[in-house]
Amino acid sequence: MKLSLRFRFAVMTLTIIVSAAIIIGAATVTWRQVSALRQHFSSVRIESFHIAEHLQAAVLTLNATLLRFVVRRERGDWESFTRDTDQLESWLRLQQPSTARERQEIAQILTDLAAYRAEANAIASRTSRDKADVLDVLSTIENASQKLLRLGYDLASAHRAAAAQLVATAQKSLALLQEIIFGALALLLMIGVWAIALVYREMIAPLQLKLVESRATIERQEKLASLGVLAAGVAHEIRNPLTAIKARLFTLKKAVGESLSAVEDANVIEREISRLERIVRDVLQFARPAQPQWEAGSALALLREIHDLMRSQLEKSEIELTVEDSTEITIHGDQNQLKQVLINLVHNGAESIGERGKIVLRAGTERVSLGGRPTNVAILEVEDNGKGIPLEVQKRLFDPFYTTKAAGTGLGLSIAARIIENHGGALRYKTEIGRGTTFGIVLPLKSSDEK
Repeated sequence: MKLSLRFRFAVMTLTIIVSAAIIIGAATVTWRQVSALRQHFSSVRIESFHIAEHLQAAVLTLNATLLRFVVRRERGDWESFTRDTDQLESWLRLQQPSTARERQEIAQILTDLAAYRAEANAIASRTSRDKADVLDVLSTIENASQKLLRLGYDLASAHRAAAAQLVATAQKSLALLQEIIFGALALLLMIGVWAIALVYREMIAPLQLKLVESRATIERQEKLASLGVLAAGVAHEIRNPLTAIKARLFTLKKAVGESLSAVEDANVIEREISRLERIVRDVLQFARPAQPQWEAGSALALLREIHDLMRSQLEKSEIELTVEDSTEITIHGDQNQLKQVLINLVHNGAESIGERGKIVLRAGTERVSLGGRPTNVAILEVEDNGKGIPLEVQKRLFDPFYTTKAAGTGLGLSIAARIIENHGGALRYKTEIGRGTTFGIVLPLKSSDEK
């Protein structure tokens, strides 16, 4: 079942809100990720490179101080060495690198720093007792400090590994965020296109179609009004002479007596006068259609009445007329006028079939656009399996006085269409060449609360 326009607009609005929330959320997460990455990069640079650089510089300074103490044997140099070593150890204990590997490197540096201090204490003890060989002391100091310097390089390497991992993680996060943002933008674009198409299809296109139909209806009504005035005047002027001719023909038939040729001529004249009277009657009915006498009636009962009325006539041409069973439908309108329209449609179907065919009468309900708005309607259909209606005939099917029949007036469908329009409905059809035609009388259904 086709979803209502209001429901589709609600779904579209909800989708737009969700998409906007996704975009806003993605933008917020992106901003937070970028801020975190910026802080992380900054902290890694400060906590790792700075530690490594400071450690290497401090170790070189301690080496120089210790060597100076060995050479000069001044107490102040040893105190300076001890103080700098304590400060370096305290400073290292205060550092909190960002990764586990870097923290392990700091712990190892503290262990090797303790070993370095022990080695320095041993050198100081030997120096206080004997005069030390500077080259031996220098070699010992270099070997003791080499581990610390190597750990400084390891700390820098750990930093580079952490930075590389951080960059890889950041790239994945940014790629995911980029996909989310572009996906949401694409979704919004599709929703926008859908919204434009929906608005055009459900609002603009029907308004354009309604405008075209209104213009066509106005033009048709204007033509019909002008034609109706002319037809009424012509029919009125023809009817008076026909009445006089018919009266004189009655007198003439009495005067000629039993003359066969004269009686035959009079009968021909009488038949043609009757045909002219029927044409005049059709023209007057087209020009001044009677207003419907509204009453409620059963659609199936009306179809069955048409079936009983037309069945024997159609059986002469071996045309089967049937009524499909359906639920009971109550229609409101002029039952005689509706009967006239149905008889006309059945006649047209029989003429399209010729001989040996089938005409089906059915009633049903639908919800269609009637008068530019959705309406619950009853539809009375007359379906035949005749020749169908050619395209060039369809273009002028409801034009007054247009006919493809040798003896037709071209007013049958025009009158039928005006009768149904006066009932607030519409006369529609669908046809297929070689398969047949279905005419449908569309009548609005009254709701239960309407009188």
